[in-house]
Amino acid sequence: MAPTCLRPLLRYRSFAILFLTPLLLLPLPVAVPTREAKCAYIIIIMAVYWCTEVIPLAVTSLMPVVFFPLLGVQSSKSVCLQYLNDTNMLFVGGLIVAISVEQWNLHKRIALRVLLILGVKPALLMLGFMIVTAFLSMWISNTATTAMMVPIVQAVLDQMDNTEYDVTMMEQATGQTNTVIELEEKNASDLTSVHVISNGQVPDDPRSSEEKKMRKRICKGMTLCVCYAASIGGTATLTGTGPNMVLKGQMNQLYPNNNDVVNFASWFGFAFPNMILMLVLAWLWLQCSFMGLNFKKSWGCGTERTAKEKAAYNVLKAEMKKLGPISYAEFNVLLMFLLLVLLWFSRHPGFVKGWATRLFPEGEKYITDSAPAVFIALLLFILPANKPKFIGWNPSMSDPEQTEEDIKKPFLSAPLLDWNVVQRKMPWSIVLLLGGGFALADASAAASVKIHPLYVMLPGTLSASFAFMLPVATPPNAIVFSYGHIRVLDMVRSGIVMNIIGVFCVTLAINTWGRPMFELDTFPTWANSTTNQ
Repeated sequence: MAPTCLRPLLRYRSFAILFLTPLLLLPLPVAVPTREAKCAYIIIIMAVYWCTEVIPLAVTSLMPVVFFPLLGVQSSKSVCLQYLNDTNMLFVGGLIVAISVEQWNLHKRIALRVLLILGVKPALLMLGFMIVTAFLSMWISNTATTAMMVPIVQAVLDQMDNTEYDVTMMEQATGQTNTVIELEEKNASDLTSVHVISNGQVPDDPRSSEEKKMRKRICKGMTLCVCYAASIGGTATLTGTGPNMVLKGQMNQLYPNNNDVVNFASWFGFAFPNMILMLVLAWLWLQCSFMGLNFKKSWGCGTERTAKEKAAYNVLKAEMKKLGPISYAEFNVLLMFLLLVLLWFSRHPGFVKGWATRLFPEGEKYITDSAPAVFIALLLFILPANKPKFIGWNPSMSDPEQTEEDIKKPFLSAPLLDWNVVQRKMPWSIVLLLGGGFALADASAAASVKIHPLYVMLPGTLSASFAFMLPVATPPNAIVFSYGHIRVLDMVRSGIVMNIIGVFCVTLAINTWGRPMFELDTFPTWANSTTNQ
């Protein structure tokens, strides 16, 4: 709580930050009238606005368009080009494909199928939730993945709790009946105990409180694993999360002759093993902290399923049944998704010539990862959502009225994706946010410290995604926290260890397989000069 004398000032907090920040920083460009000082002036103001969110983040990102030309830092033409560059087009194309996956519920079908295959033992169930969440967040947004997975987790946990309650009540009822029969047969003199039992009052089971605590711990672990897996999984692909795209854009801005060293295939080769390592360690940590390391109970290999596990399996099976058989539209979206991944990986693999070089003259120079992303996005607006029907030309072979009705129908049905859906679901604010960051990078002067730029940029990029400690750190954390099972202290306790795990894994990755993959021990020739020297 703020002191009483300061509370009235809090009303004017946003107003003060918005107008006083530029005024207090004004001596910088006035005292040092250089382009660098003017650029720094705008950068600091934007940093303050971004941190405090006195105006929307996307609106702050538009400031370079106005103030860089006014202050003579850069021309309007140069600044505006940064807001829809190659990296942003890659991001837009990838998001359109992700929207089509969400539109036809393909991600839910994949999630339920994997969970049914892995099983519903406590350890395997958590592992299944984490694998599915991480895989989906590689391709669609972390927020959408978490928003889809948490209700599934909640439904499974609720059904397990209800089943456990029913089983407990049945066991108590059976135990009471048996006790009464035994007492009647033995003509016991202890009437008090018979009276208590006949009235249905059962002494408190000392295990009940422990079981309730255990259920709460399992619930916390199961929900936390989703938001952690979403953040970890997004790091595995170049389009998986915002920081990865920022790295790609910064590399292209600062080092335009970098020979496409960071592309979809190279990033996946570096980040995917790190994601697997982090996912395994996170799973072990959550198991240890919320479920204990009772392998017999958690894994239960070779044992029969308990009532709770059968209930969880039935919930997943019922959800899968609701989806019905795979539709023509889902199958087409799956094909487009697989084709996009194949095109990304085979464009410029590194160890062999890719399709860009083999099929097109100077394709390696002209074609980037944004081309296949936008190509697949275009196909999604063309391919039909329903199977085309071929109608015979002989009207006498069928009902004339039905034939006339079929002839009026268009050969191709509505496409897989509608622009109104894209317009509604596309996070345009992130596109502007990336553009603003690229505009700042393009205007700054870069200094070289004679080490490989990626040796610093890769760890920074990955670490930006590892925000596990607070609900406000990432949207997945906020979504999980909103369900009310987790306290801030629970997330802090688990998250601080997760942050340490992240630091360890990133340090290991950059100093082992990252070194030969990106040749980090040498200072590359393309880093000797930047676009602004």
